Amino acid sequence: MGSKTALHTKRYEAFRERLRRARVEAGLTQEEVAARLRRPQTWVSKCEVGERRVDFVELEDWAAACGKPLDWFGTKRGR
Repeated sequence: MGSKTALHTKRYEAFRERLRRARVEAGLTQEEVAARLRRPQTWVSKCEVGERRVDFVELEDWAAACGKPLDWFGTKRGR
C-alpha cells in the first residue's frame, strides 16, 4: 500500500484522531505542540488532518510533548 493510500485508511484516521486527542488531553494548542517540537503550527495541523504523514521518530517526539506513552497511539487493539 502506497503512502498516499495509507493516509486514507480507517486505521490512519484513528491514528490522526489520537494525535489530536493527545494534544487536547494535554491541554495544548497546536501552537504549543509546534513550539515543543520546534516546528511551525501548520506542520502540526497538517499531521492532524492527514495532509502530512507522521514517521516514528516524529511520533516519539509528539508523544513526549503531550505526555503520552507510544503505545497509546496504537490502532490495532480497537481503542
